[in-house]
Amino acid sequence: MKSVWTLTLVCLGIVALPLLAADESAEKQNAPDRETLIKQFEKSMSGATLVGYFTINGQEGSKGLKEEKYHLKSVKKLKNGDYWQFEYQHGEAGETTKLPVEIKWAGDTPVITLTDVLVPGAGTFTARVLFYRHEYAGTWSASDHGGRIFGKVVKQDEQK
Repeated sequence: MKSVWTLTLVCLGIVALPLLAADESAEKQNAPDRETLIKQFEKSMSGATLVGYFTINGQEGSKGLKEEKYHLKSVKKLKNGDYWQFEYQHGEAGETTKLPVEIKWAGDTPVITLTDVLVPGAGTFTARVLFYRHEYAGTWSASDHGGRIFGKVVKQDEQK
C-alpha cells in the first residue's frame, strides 16, 4: 500500500511541477517592469497620508498601539541608485522634513531600508518598511528602543 501512495505522489509531482512552473512564468510575464513600478509608487505615495500605528517593544500589552500619521507631500525617485526623496510632515502640526531613503524592491514590493539614518528633529533610526496594495508594515528601531509600524496609505480624496 505504501508503494501505491509513493507512486501516486510521484505521478502527481510530475504532472504538477510543469503546471506550477507555467503559472510562475505567466506571473513574470504579467508583472510590470521596474520603471512602471517606480511611476506607480511615486503616484500612489505623493499627496498621500500614512495612517497607522506603531508599537514599542516590551510595551505592546501595557501601552498598546500608538496612532500616528505621516502626510507625504511628495515622494520621488532620485537619479542616484536606489535613493528616493520623501518630503513629509509628521502629525498635524509637525514641520515638513525632506528625507532621502533607500528603497529596495522585493519583486513588485518596495521596501524602505534605513540603517542608522539621522532623521532631522527625531534622532537616528533603522527601519524596514514594505508597501503593498495601499498598506504598509515593518520594523523600526532608535538608539534605545524599537518596535513595529503598520497602517494604510490613504490618498487625499479618500480622506474626506
